[in-house]
Amino acid sequence: MKDLVEYMVKALVDNPEQVKVSEVQGEQSVIYEVRVAPEDMGKVIGKQGRIARSIRTIVKAACVKSGKKAVVEILE
Repeated sequence: MKDLVEYMVKALVDNPEQVKVSEVQGEQSVIYEVRVAPEDMGKVIGKQGRIARSIRTIVKAACVKSGKKAVVEILE
């Protein structure tokens, strides 16, 4: 799942080498922390948060099989 998030974000930004995705496991949830360059924040979030919402939706749909909740946090 971490690879999926990283792949999607790297396709959106101008500086793909600065994209870092870390995975924090919990009992019932998984948190994916996405770090991008400051100038790429707007590209990852999108207008009115549409791209960020789409990324979160895809990750949640992909995590249904595992039975865990998935949370995507976009950090600078």
